[in-house]
Amino acid sequence: MLRCPPTHRKAEQWPTVALWAVQALEEHPPASGEPIEWRLLTTGTVQTTADALERLDWYACRGGIEVWHQGLKSGCRLDARQLESAARRRRCLALYRVLAWRVLSAVLRSRAMPEAPCTALWAPEAWQALSGAIHITATRPATPPTLREAVPWIGRLGGFLARRGDGEPGGTVWWKGFQHLTDLTHMYRIMRPSPRKRKNVGNA
Repeated sequence: MLRCPPTHRKAEQWPTVALWAVQALEEHPPASGEPIEWRLLTTGTVQTTADALERLDWYACRGGIEVWHQGLKSGCRLDARQLESAARRRRCLALYRVLAWRVLSAVLRSRAMPEAPCTALWAPEAWQALSGAIHITATRPATPPTLREAVPWIGRLGGFLARRGDGEPGGTVWWKGFQHLTDLTHMYRIMRPSPRKRKNVGNA
């Protein structure tokens, strides 16, 4: 199909855009959910089934990309940085986009591998500091918690109340939680007792 430019903006002489439509319907949805039905318009040429499946794969990445951008805007507050040049903004973005990805990666891993130990994300000092803060205890857990258990604790550090109907924590909450965890880990490394060294007892 052809998409003509808006009639009220003819003076700008925008070109006509060729679009392809892709419709996808989930035939066997889970019993607890509604079937997914997407109607997508794309400027990418769609002439084969493989082309259509590729466009669907692209669209399926949209949710993660939106969360990443939310982390940049509301978490890192990139728009609030009063930088005086584009070069400074690019350098700032180079750093913050990595930080935003780390937050998003933790959330996605907790959903994809919920039973994996949280050591997949954090060093021992980090998850021990997190566990101690959540449970208000200085006793170290014998084993690391799972990602399913530990990642929501980050939301609680950021102020998420986890009440019924609250949904998932937002980008700002995740960002605050990870910042708080950095401070907790730093203090934990300073305050934790040093491991006792065993004395070598030889034969007299």
